[in-house]
Amino acid sequence: MKPLFFLYARKSTDTEEKQVLSIESQLDELRVFAAREKLNVVSQFVEARTAKTPGRPIFDDVISRIERGEANGILAWHPDRLARNSVDGGRIIYLLDTGRIQFLKFPTFWFECTPQGKFMLSIAFGQSKYFSDNLSENVCRGMRQKLRRGEWPAQAPLGYLNSKTPPKIIFDTQRSRLVRRLFEEFASGNYTVESIKRASWSWGLTARHGKPLVTSQVHSILANSFYYGLLKFFGETFEGAHEPLISKETFDKVQTILRKNKVVHTQRRHEFPFLGLLTCGNCGGAITGELQKGHRYYRCTKKRGRCREPYLREEALSEQIGDALRGIALPTDAYEKMLSEWAKERNESRHQRADLEKMAADELASLKGKLDRLLDAHVNGVVDTSEYVAKKESLLNRKVSIEQRLSQFDGSALSSLELAKEFLESAHQAGPVAKDENQKAKKEFFEKVGSNRFLKNRKISFSHNMPWAILTRNRELSEWCSQWDEIRTWFQENSMKV
Repeated sequence: MKPLFFLYARKSTDTEEKQVLSIESQLDELRVFAAREKLNVVSQFVEARTAKTPGRPIFDDVISRIERGEANGILAWHPDRLARNSVDGGRIIYLLDTGRIQFLKFPTFWFECTPQGKFMLSIAFGQSKYFSDNLSENVCRGMRQKLRRGEWPAQAPLGYLNSKTPPKIIFDTQRSRLVRRLFEEFASGNYTVESIKRASWSWGLTARHGKPLVTSQVHSILANSFYYGLLKFFGETFEGAHEPLISKETFDKVQTILRKNKVVHTQRRHEFPFLGLLTCGNCGGAITGELQKGHRYYRCTKKRGRCREPYLREEALSEQIGDALRGIALPTDAYEKMLSEWAKERNESRHQRADLEKMAADELASLKGKLDRLLDAHVNGVVDTSEYVAKKESLLNRKVSIEQRLSQFDGSALSSLELAKEFLESAHQAGPVAKDENQKAKKEFFEKVGSNRFLKNRKISFSHNMPWAILTRNRELSEWCSQWDEIRTWFQENSMKV
């Protein structure tokens, strides 16, 4: 089967004015590279997000779709486009280890999915992380030096402007007077944050984008020591070189009033562990929770119109979910027998792997000898250049074929067995979870087991997900062997999708 690739291009900022050509140049180069290498690119992904920290939505989507088996390769400009942090780099390496990713292609970096290739890829990820960390440290050092000189290293607060010539921070002639008035009026004690916000609207005080200030912005201004001359940055305080807008005395009065006006709101919350789990079987609406006389009940929200679905007490719902989990729970004796069978098959796979490795090693050694003899013959003039190139390509193709066969063996037989073992262990835990009073654990387990979960006439109904559905059949201990055969076969066929 021809490898399927996702094309991924990334730049480090979402600001339109910066790195405008970065994405386009990457895409042009990658398309040319894909055409030259005859790569089958099934989808293209573009992201404007730094890779210094985990949490890139588009990159996470790429990884999720690869885990679902939609592609088995990634095409990118360089490894640093994929990861500049240890978490994302580790995810890529792990997916290579498990066979979910089988190919990585870069126009600027050679990679082959072998132990040596993965080692070099790890070094490339490490170098990218070091570059980001070092750059960050240099930037922070420069910012600290600015702060020691009393210079503000970021955008000036409202009422001030950044200047390219000394002094670096100057008054905003349009807003500084109004910001000073904000402090002075609030210091009189006649306002709350909410009322001073509304008063500022009538004065014409706006944020830089021209919109009226919101409550959080007003509070941030009133609590900012910058306005009386102190800079707070990196958790440390520095003396500013800019001209203060207000006195320290006015600032202290404002802080006193802010502390007095601060009200801690406490809201009593009731936990409903099964929220979001079920849908009403009558009208298709959501099921919500409600507290009545000290007991938790679940009912239809009735937001889709009239619905006659009755209330169901949480204890009764928990018992039904427990019954559903007991229906797929793997008893200890069956679990131990399946695990014993799993161990036998794993040993057989290891022996097959060892035999395959020995056969491959012998064949690779033979190929190396042939390549050496071919090179000698070419150097001595026995074989001309065209014949040498053709035979060398044939031998190298054979070598790649052997190495890929080894890699595919690792990514199929052994990995599917490991996934099957994880499933057996999870199924063995279903019984204890069903008995436990931990409702959250019950909900999480039930979500794995079933889909299309409905509540109708106080009864839950659902469809068993695979491979859990296998455990609902042949419940007799004497039938455990057929269950194991089905489970093993399912994971062999679906290990790339799990």
